[in-house]
Amino acid sequence: MFQVIAQTYDLMSTYSEVEEKRPRVVLIAARLAALPEFEVMRALFSTLDVRWLVINSPEGPKSQFASNGTTRASSDLFSISDDVPEEIILRQLLSLTRMEVTRQPAAKPRDPSKRQFLQDTLTENVANGIRTRPRARADSAPAHNPTSNTDVIQTILIGASTGGVDALLCILSCFPADCPPTLIVQHTGAGFGESLAGLLDRQCRAKVELAENSMLMRQGVVTVGAGTRRHLVMEDCKRRICGLSEGSPMSGHIPSVDMLFHSAVPMAQNVSAALLTGMGRDGAEGLKALRNAGARTIAQNEATSVVYGMPRAAVASGAAMKVLPIEEIGPALLKSANVAPLTGKDLHR
Repeated sequence: MFQVIAQTYDLMSTYSEVEEKRPRVVLIAARLAALPEFEVMRALFSTLDVRWLVINSPEGPKSQFASNGTTRASSDLFSISDDVPEEIILRQLLSLTRMEVTRQPAAKPRDPSKRQFLQDTLTENVANGIRTRPRARADSAPAHNPTSNTDVIQTILIGASTGGVDALLCILSCFPADCPPTLIVQHTGAGFGESLAGLLDRQCRAKVELAENSMLMRQGVVTVGAGTRRHLVMEDCKRRICGLSEGSPMSGHIPSVDMLFHSAVPMAQNVSAALLTGMGRDGAEGLKALRNAGARTIAQNEATSVVYGMPRAAVASGAAMKVLPIEEIGPALLKSANVAPLTGKDLHR
């Protein structure tokens, strides 16, 4: 009935086998699905119609995506206990290979050649990161001059963890090529930051870069802090310079959303910030500090969060001025920065 085409023991070998053999279903242990790198890898394969069946052991760790009560169902990710009869597992596999995936439209990239994009992406080795290739967009959009009129520059800050890859794809899909300078902290595993930045860069009109030391924030550029043991922070709010900072974990994370948000408090009146899906509390205190200092703040709602932990903490503390579903957050951030979001007509041009 089914053919086993490969067996693997870690995420890198799993990535290689899935890339080469394109299976319909991948059975993956909960300990691997619980790793932050899994979310990025899963997003890279999202258009190849691959379904993931997480095998949970009653005594072992549970995948963050397969926990109960605070997670949102996914169309390509499922879980089953390893102590159920073989007949039940086979029945589940049969169901997964027969069903059609119905993904959230907002999370799809603007580019109609999405499948070709992913095929190009998968030719790169995740261990070495994805090198972005030039593409048609307004990379030459005028950058803000840090020495003139910086007090009117609007900046967008975003923090996310579990489920954040799809959430970021949804938000950035409506960003125009000349969007406001944007900083993002996304929790993911070491070494997967460049893969994430490459994925986001290829699927939105703005330019997406991985954070480096002392970078001038520019119009039309999204800077991502992920996969590094340093914090993404505002180094100089007046001159709009961001960069990577050494330090201990904050709120249990490096890079930390709280660290980014707190560093931007001096320019809060020109900041719009959003805290997205994720476990724990990272970002909630920083979002509250930004709101108290005059920033416009948003938290993702529970219904669209994969894990309603970080946004829940923000809502409970009064840090969020608005609580919105993921598809409304991108337009809301742009509106607060006086920028019109891309419409459905724009996305198909």
